[in-house]
Amino acid sequence: MSMFEITPSATSGATGTLDYYHSLTSQLTALTAGEADIIANLANISAVLFEHIDNINWIGFYIMKHGELVLGPFQGKVACVRIPVGQGVCGTAVATGAVQRVENVHDFAGHIACDAASESELVLPIKHQGKVVAVLDIDSPNQNRFSKLDQQGFELMLPLLESLNWHSIWKPHAE
Repeated sequence: MSMFEITPSATSGATGTLDYYHSLTSQLTALTAGEADIIANLANISAVLFEHIDNINWIGFYIMKHGELVLGPFQGKVACVRIPVGQGVCGTAVATGAVQRVENVHDFAGHIACDAASESELVLPIKHQGKVVAVLDIDSPNQNRFSKLDQQGFELMLPLLESLNWHSIWKPHAE
């Protein structure tokens, strides 16, 4: 088995541009191609994004299990293990089914501070069979870190994330 490597020189465009996010998404698609294990794929995706996205201090996945979000593969400091639907930025993303982009987490009612250094957050709900099965959570130690363009860039990754082997760990009746 050969090692897959993503390097800054392999990405086109400046960091934070749509071209950059397109390139990252293409490389993540190649990285996950042919691998059925969703946990392995989520682990590699979080590692790549942590290494190649500037000014973030935590990135990872929370997976829906028995009606609540449970910590999945991530990069960063120790995190909250369980988040109820409707609570915090991640739980709100599940409850609404919509991306949450928070410029200042201290202004978000009910924010759950897993890492006191986090100042802004971007959370994308991942859907399978019409239901939110997980979220991609990205935290930054800088306020106003995530622009509309960053949100659009991460949204480019949703088709890949939603195409992963969710049925191997998620069952509608087990949610």
